Amino acid sequence: MELTVYQLYHKMLHRMGPTGWWPADSKNEIICGAILIQNTNSTNAERAVENLRQATNFAGAVLAQLDLTKLQELVRPAGFFKNKSRAIHEFFRWYQKFDFIDQAVTARYGSQLRATLLKLRGIGNETADVLRTYVFEQPVFVSDKYARTLFTHLGVTGLADYQSLAKQYQFGPEFSVPDAQEFHGLIDEFGKQYFRGQDRFSASFLAGDTLKLQ
Repeated sequence: MELTVYQLYHKMLHRMGPTGWWPADSKNEIICGAILIQNTNSTNAERAVENLRQATNFAGAVLAQLDLTKLQELVRPAGFFKNKSRAIHEFFRWYQKFDFIDQAVTARYGSQLRATLLKLRGIGNETADVLRTYVFEQPVFVSDKYARTLFTHLGVTGLADYQSLAKQYQFGPEFSVPDAQEFHGLIDEFGKQYFRGQDRFSASFLAGDTLKLQ
């Protein structure tokens, strides 16, 4: 069956149920988690997140002022601890200018928010879009590896990297912020089930479907 992206989302939601992504107790935790998950697995990232929880309770002012050496030790389980600690430190120093209020950031930058986030240390394309989706509540399609693999199986071609899918598809007005958040979660949960290790897409409930991006 040929599906639009919105139809794909609802088919996945109907079959899989809500995922509740991004799993966190606060937006500050989401910010830290989005940085820490880069180039590592969820287990290692979660260990570092738990260290930060115990040390800071994800208070923005504490994260902004935390000694960098101490921060490096806390995030060490996630790997690349020097770069990730600097990214967290600099993000929260920047965020502090807005009193850690996400609406103040979106009011200031609006459609320029992505470009602004990309100027911050350690914030690449995927992390910027995750933050826009889950922290700053802009309905953004996250073109991560699981999304590219899924769309490729559904007949979309030319998806070599993050930007190659981002240029081909972005959400239309039918996607709300909760939809955008849930769709990313569904794609990642689907990927964990069918793309981790051996590719088992042919055994999935989407086998035989194709996708129409426009």
